[in-house]
Amino acid sequence: MGPRIGPVGEEPQIPGKDTKAMMNAEDTPGGKASPDSQDSRRSMFYSIKFFVLCHSLLQLAQLMISGYLKSSISTVEKRFGLSSQTSGLLAAFNEVGNTALIVFVSYFGSRVHRPRLIGYGAVLVALAGLLMSLPHFISEPYRYDHISSGILFAVTMMGPGLAYGLGGLMLRLYVDIDRMPEGGISLTSKDPRWVGAWWLGFLVSAGAVALAAVPYFFFPKEMPKEKHELRFRRRALAAAASPVSKGEDSPSEQSPGESQEKQDSLTQIAPDLTVIQFIKVFPRVLLRTLRHPIFLLVVLSQVCMSSTVAGMATFLPKFLERQFSVTASYANLLIGCLSIPSAIVGIVVGGILVKRFHLGPVRCGALCLLGALFGLLLSLPLFFMGCSTHQIAGIIRQPGNLPGPDLFPACTEPCSCPLDDFNPVCDPRTHVEYLTPCQAGCTGWLIQEALDKSQVFYTNCSCVVGGGPVPAGSCDSACSHLVLPFMLLVSLGAALASLTHTPSFILILRGVKKEDKTLAVGIQFMLLRVLAWMPSPVLHGSAIDTTCVHWAQSCGRRAVCRYYDHDLLRNRFVGLQLFFKTGSLACFALILVILRQQDKEEGTQVTVSPSGLQQQLLASGPGKKPEESRV
Repeated sequence: MGPRIGPVGEEPQIPGKDTKAMMNAEDTPGGKASPDSQDSRRSMFYSIKFFVLCHSLLQLAQLMISGYLKSSISTVEKRFGLSSQTSGLLAAFNEVGNTALIVFVSYFGSRVHRPRLIGYGAVLVALAGLLMSLPHFISEPYRYDHISSGILFAVTMMGPGLAYGLGGLMLRLYVDIDRMPEGGISLTSKDPRWVGAWWLGFLVSAGAVALAAVPYFFFPKEMPKEKHELRFRRRALAAAASPVSKGEDSPSEQSPGESQEKQDSLTQIAPDLTVIQFIKVFPRVLLRTLRHPIFLLVVLSQVCMSSTVAGMATFLPKFLERQFSVTASYANLLIGCLSIPSAIVGIVVGGILVKRFHLGPVRCGALCLLGALFGLLLSLPLFFMGCSTHQIAGIIRQPGNLPGPDLFPACTEPCSCPLDDFNPVCDPRTHVEYLTPCQAGCTGWLIQEALDKSQVFYTNCSCVVGGGPVPAGSCDSACSHLVLPFMLLVSLGAALASLTHTPSFILILRGVKKEDKTLAVGIQFMLLRVLAWMPSPVLHGSAIDTTCVHWAQSCGRRAVCRYYDHDLLRNRFVGLQLFFKTGSLACFALILVILRQQDKEEGTQVTVSPSGLQQQLLASGPGKKPEESRV
């Protein structure tokens, strides 16, 4: 427990040696007084700057876990045979816990030892990270099919960037690196059957979170400056709640609306509010906050923007793998090195513009509108940056090009090829892909050794012109050179979208009553998780599943998708992004219209003459005040 606050009537006292000793004894985890040799450590943990640093590092490590999950989604799909909708649901469950608790924690946080509570929560997150890697250790080894004989906001944004970078490194390692088969493996990271060490990043991230949680158990319950502020607020609360105060009317002389509003205001700053009192006052505050048009529109615009980010963060690596034939590790490195840093730059630049030019509500709305508009325009070229799916024997046929089984009708009859096998080979001359060497009519194989890797070739292929040889693996996309321009446009769009982060947050803070700001921020983040971060991955995953043209079967049920219609995948994935960006743009346009209208009304009120203002006040009655600005 922290130092107790004295009665309201007592004057604040300067703590002496005994008081300091008691404070130190109560704030240490064991309850014992700290020795004089630990003065340096005690002063460090009483610094708000050191607390912000620790909190930034904790957010950095915590977001690595959720970000790493998204970076390894496509690998988890292949390892456990999941559809994109199921993997999107898996990513959405990451938001369930904090969504259920965020409003209560943001409100009752002042009643507990907040640093220790954060530390306990961080330990829980670390345990969750370890739990997420558990399926690797309790499942059988992977069997691939063988051949058939703000500043704080900006700092925390680095967490997903590090997560994608970590994913790029870990997914280069084979999934069973801890239990490799005796003869090794013949797979390379470019093989579509490759599964990287998805579980290893969770162990690294969980260890980072556990280390970042340690300092929180040594911070005091309240910082010294915060204690004096709390005393002042309690004295002000007692003075405001007094039946008869100097220069104020008694409660009987106040209007019912003003008395109710004052009651809500007092309960908002009361540090000892009980759960029952909170439940009683919360619906009024929630309704009052949601009825504010600026707050509601800003939250809706952020919901649209967050839906875009959630979909991109979850499925952009998979999209790059399929559309441009890049490895999972390379896709994650591109996102971690381009998109995430661009978003950080956008947040920082937005904050600098607001602070440097002292932007008011109207200009903040205009900045958000411009950022959303240019971000939407940059999405339009993405529809045309890609190629159609190459020809796959028995699945996809390109006009004017016949696959092997059509050229040689009986070439696979003697082979009795299993239908569930997946070991693709590519005919480089015709750019036709076969699900297995058996379906290409191949009867022999050889391994070509190289300095850094070995390549498997299949020979005597009766369905291939010339009989082969054909290399193992899928055919490369003809649009692989477009992956960097695609990512540059995505990254620039992310920077412009992040430019709206600080101005929109300013609009929320200025758009609600002072006593409702804490709950408004909590409600904002709750709505973002309920309306964006939870449903968006599932929605994007479902849209991706509708573009699948060949599903793998496992135990008689549909498992992972083997091949997609690339044109349909690109149009639906980018189209869904464009839909949410259009919604965000519409919300910011309405916000700017409302702000300008309010600005005109305020300008009209300012031009009223003093005599007219005096008559207006007299007509409004003694118990009423001029209407406050809504923003």
